[in-house]
Amino acid sequence: MANSILDKLKWLGHASFLIESEKIVYFDPWKIKKGSPRADLILISHNHYDHCSLEDVKKISKKETVIVTNRSCALSFPNIEVKIVKPGDRITINNVEIEVYPAYNINKFFHEKSSGGLGFVITLSGERIYHCGDTDLIPEMKDIKCDIALLAVSGTYVMTASEAAKACQRIKPKIAIPMHYGDIVGSIQDVQEFVKLCKEASIEAKILERS
Repeated sequence: MANSILDKLKWLGHASFLIESEKIVYFDPWKIKKGSPRADLILISHNHYDHCSLEDVKKISKKETVIVTNRSCALSFPNIEVKIVKPGDRITINNVEIEVYPAYNINKFFHEKSSGGLGFVITLSGERIYHCGDTDLIPEMKDIKCDIALLAVSGTYVMTASEAAKACQRIKPKIAIPMHYGDIVGSIQDVQEFVKLCKEASIEAKILERS
C-alpha cells in the first residue's frame, strides 16, 4: 500500500491513532502530547477513561472540531460540537464518510452490548479504515469491509491475539495493525503472536512504532 493513507497513520499508544490526511482525524485520543495537530474530527468508541478523555480532547480541539461518539460519552464534552451516533448509523462530517459498528464483549462483562460501545469505518483518500473499539470477535464483523483494520489484541478486556487474527480472516483487510497494548494490558508478545497468525492466514500485518 505504497503512498496510501497508511503513510499518514500514526499509532499514539493504546487504542489512540492520528491520521494526518486531507483532514486531521483522531481515534480515542489518550495521553496526547502537547503540540499535537488540532483535530477536524475525533472519533471516540466508548466512555472508559482510556478512550474518552476530556483532558486529551482539549489538547487537540479547535473551534471547528467535531466529536463523533455515543450518547453516554457525549456528556463529557459540554463545550465541543458532538454528533451522537449508534451502531448502524452512516454519516458524513467534514467530507469524511463514517460508518458505525457495535463493539462489545461476548465472553466477559467489561463492555456489554447494551452500553453502546462503537467501532468505526471511515473513508479518507478513497481508503477505508476500521477502528474496532473495545470489542471481542463479534458476528457483526462479517459485514465490515476495509482496507486497514486497527484491531485490539491484548486480551483481558478485548480480543486476544488469536481472536484478532480470526477477526482478520472474517474482515479480510489489505493490512491489519495491532493496538490496545503497551498500556494497562497487553505486551509485545501479544502483538508478535497476532502478526504470526496473520501471516499464516496470508494476511499482512504491520506493527507501528509508537509516535
